[in-house]
Order: sequence, then structure tokens, then C-alpha cells
Amino acid sequence: MRLMPRSTSARLALAVTASFLFAFVLLGIGVHYAVSAMLIQDARELVKVDAAGLVEMYQDDGGAALLAELRDRIASDDDPDAVYALTAPDGRVVAGNTPVPNHRRGAHWIEFTEHSGDGDLRVVAQLLRLPDGTTLLTGTRTRSQDRFLGLMLRTALAALLVAASLGALIGWMTSRWVSRRLRHLDNTAERVGGGELDLRARLDGSDDAFDRLARRFNAMLDRIEELLGGVRHATDHIAHDLRTPLTRLRNRLEEARQREQDADAAARLDAAIGETDQLLHSFGALLRLARIEAQPPVHDEPELDLADLVRDAAELYTPIAAERGIALTTELPSPGGARVRGDADQLFQMLVNLLDNAVKYAPADTEVRLGLQRERQAIVLQIDDRGPGIPAEDRARVFDRFQRLETHRGSPGTGLGMSLVRAILHRHGGHIALLDNHPGLRVRVTLGATAD
Repeated sequence: MRLMPRSTSARLALAVTASFLFAFVLLGIGVHYAVSAMLIQDARELVKVDAAGLVEMYQDDGGAALLAELRDRIASDDDPDAVYALTAPDGRVVAGNTPVPNHRRGAHWIEFTEHSGDGDLRVVAQLLRLPDGTTLLTGTRTRSQDRFLGLMLRTALAALLVAASLGALIGWMTSRWVSRRLRHLDNTAERVGGGELDLRARLDGSDDAFDRLARRFNAMLDRIEELLGGVRHATDHIAHDLRTPLTRLRNRLEEARQREQDADAAARLDAAIGETDQLLHSFGALLRLARIEAQPPVHDEPELDLADLVRDAAELYTPIAAERGIALTTELPSPGGARVRGDADQLFQMLVNLLDNAVKYAPADTEVRLGLQRERQAIVLQIDDRGPGIPAEDRARVFDRFQRLETHRGSPGTGLGMSLVRAILHRHGGHIALLDNHPGLRVRVTLGATAD
């Protein structure tokens, strides 16, 4: 069972509140102890004055006068909290209004609890041994002091509730301020991770720890954007610069092929032209991938009906599938039922790449099913084939550049098709999942639907 909250801001609020309450409780305990000690000291001073008067009477008028005075005071209601007792040398109580408790021999001050119908009362008393061997106990019940301490305790508990509320409020305000700063950094990092490399964390000019962190974060983003820009620039230039000589090479090979009369030499030239075309296709795909990854996420692109693009892609691949003995079937929603926001050319490229893979690897006399439907606030595209599928351990790496599975190395392709699919979906805020079709592969693509 998890007792601590998961949220950092909630833990911070709890820590501030707990610290506030801990300090308040420590202060309350200290004040209670100090006030209690002061009240007991005041009670002792009163007892000492009272006892001194009785001893003076004993010295002036004798034991009989002291005994008479004690009996008069006990019978009087002038001070109901006053406590007196006179005990003989053998321990017998000669006069008194309280039982004398057992005490350490030679004790000067004692405190004990008196049990009565009014409840337990605390008594502070002084013991004085008189010359005739008797012992005089003079004390007071701390009824008023205990009432004051009780009132102070109840007031402290009420103040504790107020302090707890105040501490919770301060903790909540502190955690809200901290979480707002952290949430802004987190949102910025998430959007930058989504491709918005021009975003920066907001600075408030306070030069506090969060402001310094935001400045370092922005400096890091500036450096990352600079490095990525350099990589994209270099990639574009390399691909562009290589395409030009490769195109010239292909043209010269084509010219040589047209002049060549020898069949073996012509076959070798055809193979060289095919390899050159494959290289040009790879460089073209690499350039498209770099440009898509450099684009910001989709925000203001127009709405379109994905069903129209799926229908066009299916019409394009139906004859290709038929040549291989594969039936291509579609299940599409009604017009306008699959509206998304995005780049039509890129989404069509994604569909073509996925359909090309499905038709390429599906065996003859099987079916490739293409379905499109709306699920709550999402548009789901699903492509099922009966091909060899992809092992679960290899599904993540098929999206890496130039990755070809061992079972697919003999088939044509650049190894960039699924990388393009992932880049397009990433820009459009979509997701792709590769699942088992038992047998075959099921590709499930999810895109956000526009509001109706």
C-alpha cells in the first residue's frame, strides 16, 4: 500500500504542512511546560507564606494554638483548596482535611493526587517537622491552575487546527507555484520532443533556481537545434550532391545500353542501371524522410477525409494485388466519417508504404483487408495480411533506418519505408502498432479525429 502521494507538488505540500505543524507542536509543548512550571512555582510560594505564618504561631503560642488554628481553618470555607494536616510522631493524624500520603523520609516538598467526589485533584504541599516531633503539612489543591492549563490546552488544540489549515494553505500555494513552474518546463520538453524545436522555456526574470534551470534548458535546446539543423543540412546536401552524379551515371549507362549489341554486356548494363535506380530511390526516400522530420507538428493544416485517401490507395494497389493473386478488400465509413487534420500527400505516402508491404509479403490466393473506422475521438486504420508476419522481438527495430529483416532481404526495398511511416505519424500525432494476425501481420494506425 502506497502511503506517500505520487505527485511531487503533493509531497511538497505535505512536507510544508508537516514541518509547520511540527514546529507549532514543539512550541506548544514548550509553552505548556513553561506555564505549568510557573504555576507550580506560584503555588509553592503561596504555600511557603502560609506555612511560615503557622510556624510563627507555633513558636509564639505553642502547639495547642497551632492545633486550634488548623481546626478553625479546616472548618472554614474561606479557601476550599487549602490543605492542612498535623501528624504525631507515631504517624497518627491529629488534625487535617486530607490523607497524608507515604513520602520519602526527610522530604521537604511533595506532590500527590487526592481522590474525591469532584474527581482527582493535584496537591502541592510542604512538610515541616516541628520541635515537638509533630509534622505540619501545608499545601494547596491546584484546581485553578489545572483549569487554566486545561483551557490553555483546548485553546492550543483549536490553534493547532487553525495552524494545520494555514500550513495546508501555505503548502498548497507553495506546491502550486512550484508545480506551475515545473509543469511549464515539462510541457515545453514534451512539445520539443514532439518536434517543436523552436519552443523555449519561459523566464520570469527572478533569477531563482527555476529561472536558472530554464536558461540552461533553453541553452541546451539552442545547441540541439543547431546540431540537428547541421545534420539535416549535411544530409540534404550529401543526398542532393550524390543524386546529381548518380543521375549522370544512370544516363550514361542508359546511353551505353542503347548502343550495346552484345547480349551479355547489355544484361550487365541493365543490372547496373537497376542498381543505380535503387540508389536514386534510396536517396530520394532519405531526402523525404529528412524533410518530414524537419517539419513542425501538424496544427493548422486543413481537414481531410482519410477515407478518400484510403480509397485512392486501394484503387492504386488493387490491380497490383490481383496480378499476384491477392484479393484487396476495403471496409470504409460513410463520407465525412473519418476526418483528420494533416498533410494529404504525406498521409497518402504512409498508406502506400503500408499497402505495398502488405501486398508484397502476402502469399497468393490470400486476402489483404483494409479497414477504417472511428473509435471515440480517434480514427483507426487497420491493415491485415496473411504473410509471414514479424516476430515480436523484431517489431520495434523495423522502424529504424535501413533495417531489413533476414526473411525480407531478398525482396526489393530501401529499408526506409517504415521509417517514413513513423516520421509521418509522429508529425501528425499518431501511433502505429504491429500485432499478430494469426497468421500474418496486423498493422493498426491511430490518428486524432477532428471535432464533428
